[in-house]
Amino acid sequence: QVQLVESGGGLVQAGGSLRLSCAASGISFSINTAGWYRQAPGKQRELVAVLTSGGSTNYVDSVKGRFTISRDNAKNAVYLQMNSLKPEDTAVYYCNLDHRSWTGSRSQYWGQGTQVTVSS
Repeated sequence: QVQLVESGGGLVQAGGSLRLSCAASGISFSINTAGWYRQAPGKQRELVAVLTSGGSTNYVDSVKGRFTISRDNAKNAVYLQMNSLKPEDTAVYYCNLDHRSWTGSRSQYWGQGTQVTVSS
């Protein structure tokens, strides 16, 4: 079975840093695309960062230069390093793994979500 377990959320003051972790079991990040999403109160879920199996990264404009997505294949985990946090970064953050099988079917797996709250 596939499971993604997130950790690292919490309360931090503006300008501070947090590192979110997402540990996978039953599937490998190394051969799949990983992403971090967030959902703020009253807003739609937003793709924050993506990391392909080939190592390409993309970020939403609002976090460029502040957030970094990375992968540790030995630990089968992905991370989101968040620096210079702003109150508008406050949201529930979700780890995502996007898997495509040889048959062409796609499956997405989600972490349970972790709350990030940035105080002003």
